[in-house]
Amino acid sequence: MKILLIIPAYNEQENIEKVCNNIKEYNEKNEQKLDYIVINDGSKDNTLKILQDNKFNHINLVHNLGIGGAVQTGYKYAYENNYDIAIQFDGDGQHDINYVKNICEPIINKQADMCIGTRYLDKTSSEFQSTFMRRLGKNIISFMIKICCKTRITDPTSGFRAANKNIIEIFAKDYPTEYPEPESTVQVLAKKYAVKEIPVSMNEREGGTSSINIWKSIDYMFKVSLAIIIDSVNLKKKGDVRK
Repeated sequence: MKILLIIPAYNEQENIEKVCNNIKEYNEKNEQKLDYIVINDGSKDNTLKILQDNKFNHINLVHNLGIGGAVQTGYKYAYENNYDIAIQFDGDGQHDINYVKNICEPIINKQADMCIGTRYLDKTSSEFQSTFMRRLGKNIISFMIKICCKTRITDPTSGFRAANKNIIEIFAKDYPTEYPEPESTVQVLAKKYAVKEIPVSMNEREGGTSSINIWKSIDYMFKVSLAIIIDSVNLKKKGDVRK
């Protein structure tokens, strides 16, 4: 089975070498090998130089496309290279490589088309639970998805997700750019594909700084809720569902 880690990276000079080396160490210890592709999203620091000097597998985007465009580039790569499973994996060190098996298992066993790693199904699985504002926003977004798609997603902004070939093809052709994680989840649920959540551990970023502050969190919370409503209505109008 061919499995690919899609690693979007923007100004991750303090983290990206360790992330790639962790994958190498994982492959040395496990029978199932993981391929990876780092999408350097127009970084202005030394991220590209680190990728080149270490000969890490990467695609360099000359202009910054944002997280949605970077991740879709990875899905296009996965689709064109016929991967069975593609996994979104952050370049900031927050995702734990040891949980890759867990989020792949429901897909391998055909229990799900997409599997999301969550901090909130089993809170003992992850000491890092994010800030109060992010948790509040998460609860509101989760509620909106439940209303619109009749499915409870406990960690709708989680970027640690695995997708099978059907979802890889969908995301390679059409992937949201504004609020990619919650909107793409709505996209998959509206098409009647199976989405499952698996408890995972996540870490605090070890270097660099997050671009999200309290005001951005509030703005994000309201805008993404509106986007979920609009997306679910538009998809239902199109009748764009799984046959």
